[in-house]
Amino acid sequence: MAIQAFTQADFSEKVSAAPHPVLVEFWAPWCVYCRRLGPVVQKLSENQSLAFGQVNIDEQPGLAQQFSVDTIPTFLLFRDGAPGPALIAPDSKAAIDAWLREQGIE
Repeated sequence: MAIQAFTQADFSEKVSAAPHPVLVEFWAPWCVYCRRLGPVVQKLSENQSLAFGQVNIDEQPGLAQQFSVDTIPTFLLFRDGAPGPALIAPDSKAAIDAWLREQGIE
């Protein structure tokens, strides 16, 4: 699935209406660490059991505040519109994969 850019205006609709769990990355273009994880994020977006989206915290500060995102990158997995536990600043793809397995995503 392609990476979607979520905004305050469409977040609820896209996340709640998704037929799959939705993995959301909160990030910013100036975040070097976020850019370093870019290839990992692209690979994650290919997982057919997930919808994947990103929230640019500079453009959508209300969403960052709504979900208490203080550090980027932060990943949240939404099921039925509700977020699960956050993964904050993972150090590798393996860490993200392990977190997803803990959430029941293979």
